[in-house]
Amino acid sequence: MQTIYLDHAATSFPKPPGVAAQMQRYVEQIGASVNRGSYDAAQQVGLTTLRLRQRLGRLLGLADPAHVILTPGNTWGLNLLLWGTLHPGDHVLVSAMEHNAVMRPLTQLARRGVTFDRIPCDAQGRLQLDAVEALLRPETRLVVLAHASNVSGTVQDVAAVGAVCAAHGIPLALDAAQSAGHLPIDLAALGASALSVPAHKGLLGPQGVGALLLRPDFAPAVEPLVSGGTGSASDSEDIPPYLPDRLEPGTPNLPGIYGWEAALAYLEQVGVDTIAAHERELSTRFLDGLRTIDGVRLYGPDTADGRVAVFSLDFVGQDNAAVAARLEEAHGILTRCGLHCAPSAHRTLGTFPRGTVRLSFGWSNTAEQVDRALAAVTAVSAG
Repeated sequence: MQTIYLDHAATSFPKPPGVAAQMQRYVEQIGASVNRGSYDAAQQVGLTTLRLRQRLGRLLGLADPAHVILTPGNTWGLNLLLWGTLHPGDHVLVSAMEHNAVMRPLTQLARRGVTFDRIPCDAQGRLQLDAVEALLRPETRLVVLAHASNVSGTVQDVAAVGAVCAAHGIPLALDAAQSAGHLPIDLAALGASALSVPAHKGLLGPQGVGALLLRPDFAPAVEPLVSGGTGSASDSEDIPPYLPDRLEPGTPNLPGIYGWEAALAYLEQVGVDTIAAHERELSTRFLDGLRTIDGVRLYGPDTADGRVAVFSLDFVGQDNAAVAARLEEAHGILTRCGLHCAPSAHRTLGTFPRGTVRLSFGWSNTAEQVDRALAAVTAVSAG
């Protein structure tokens, strides 16, 4: 039985042509480090790393590639943002739909004197926008939002929040793990000061690498989380004062950088608008089919508007974990069951602690696969 991969919210699969080949090329033919030599191979690595920053800047709306900080992943980037920006006495606003990549560091910071409030969301996971301004305090230093939910697929009205933040002079930071590569994003147009992404989800790259994009007027507020060698300013034991070196200590994941650069080249060729339209068609097809199935409850928007292709289902009267196992074993449908590292989102949606079965579509999925998934959901919903 041929399986159908419907767990793109966890990681994209398969990767585009060229990603694995470029990673192998780096390991077998190049091998040099970045900023650690002037010989040809080291120069090639430097140019590939620069091209990656440039591609990310073009894709996400940041002109200066020096402000594209490469990280070991989205969680690392969000920790750099939070730990590097917040101090005892500071206050933060987050949505009630955040992932633990934001909530766990904030919970740690709360033990050190940082406070936070959750902006309430409705039953579909949408922010109650009128609550944003009411929750701001004189000591509010940052607003952090998941652009799109990894549980319900809900896309927040970030531009509206950005306008409120701009009026009060408060930076807005985005966790774009579920939106980057799935939706067109322009950091400046959204009013965001910072945006963190992983390579391996909608941006179609490998695991173990990501980026934190910082608007130039906000970047000085972020202190280094880790320090060490950068291959630059080697005569000094102080951290270099300039970006990206100030926030990029140590040797980066160069096989990952080579793979990600190839993935972004592919993404540029295809176009995010094309991917977004394709995933919207899949979403519409799935939602239309879902309405005809009894015994299944959808959480999140029930149309393709205001969402990405991430769907949380509750199989009424059944154990969702058992349902997920049957979807794989009997039908070859690969999903993810549980709380998805986002207990706050599940509490907001009313699915905590039971959790949901999550199906998430990506660029590689087809209409025929959506139909097969719907047939499988119909079969298992009968018990």
